Amino acid sequence: MNRILLMILAAAALVAVPFIGVPPYWLHIMIVILIWSFAYTGWSVMGRFGLVSLGHGAFMGIGAYGTALLWNHAGLTPWIGIPISLLLAAAFALLIGYPCFKYRIIGHYFALVTLALSVIIGQVIVATRDHTGGSLGYTPEPHGGEGFSIYALQFPEKAHFYLIALGAWVIGLIIWRAVDRSMARYALEAISEDEDASAAVGVQVTKEKLKITVLSAVMTAFAGAMYCQYQLFVSPDTVAGVGISLQIVFAVVAGGIYTQFGPTVGAIITIVLAEVLRINIGELEHLLGFRPFGLDNTIYGIMLVLFIIFLPKGVLGTFLEKYLRPAKA
Repeated sequence: MNRILLMILAAAALVAVPFIGVPPYWLHIMIVILIWSFAYTGWSVMGRFGLVSLGHGAFMGIGAYGTALLWNHAGLTPWIGIPISLLLAAAFALLIGYPCFKYRIIGHYFALVTLALSVIIGQVIVATRDHTGGSLGYTPEPHGGEGFSIYALQFPEKAHFYLIALGAWVIGLIIWRAVDRSMARYALEAISEDEDASAAVGVQVTKEKLKITVLSAVMTAFAGAMYCQYQLFVSPDTVAGVGISLQIVFAVVAGGIYTQFGPTVGAIITIVLAEVLRINIGELEHLLGFRPFGLDNTIYGIMLVLFIIFLPKGVLGTFLEKYLRPAKA
């Protein structure tokens, strides 16, 4: 009962955030954290079963650019454009996943295949600059000026999109929980341990792995579409490519890949780190004598190695194991 009451109070507090005078900057940070939390949760749904993908930057890019391009060039409202983009992401997941799972391409080989997908999508976006803006980025056209538009999913007030992002984040947690409590979880855990033994007892290995891969890809693509609609600007550096794929992996590992709120903790770590670096980039440039391009990815890489060595269960996973779970024993 106390747990339910605590959840109700937490939900009420989160919903009340945009109505209690939170400064726009902090509201913006919270929205970005919620969007990326959903993306990271989407990756962890798949990654926690040993399916390490380095290609989720591709799925996020498909969701973001697909929605924007369909709006600008075909006049399709995001209410139609987003589902089409999600279907496209699912198709790419099937295209990559089916041959990999059918012919037992697993482990680091599977990671390399997905990495190739991320590189290809990033290069396609840059190469088709006449349509996508290339490395300079792309902006969805405003609908009827720059006012409130449900049809175009464009909102001038951050409060509107905060509630949308909050709802998506909650749905992401529900999906994670549903997978965690489903029979598919046991099948996927068995597959991650021994595919041959799992197949021998009747587990449909390829089917189960494809299902979780498509679900993960669709969730990540939806996060890309949300990011596009919120920022009204996308670029390969912000929603697609290898850098985004590595950021996703780092965030989930840092927060805790095996815990429901681990990806959210990872989002807080990465977004806060990115903001600190952005604010202090001038001081770093003066100190180093040159502009440190790619510094964030370098730090992500170093921290990823450190987390894997010293905190393999992530910040939240380690905290729960060390302080909470022993207390229940």
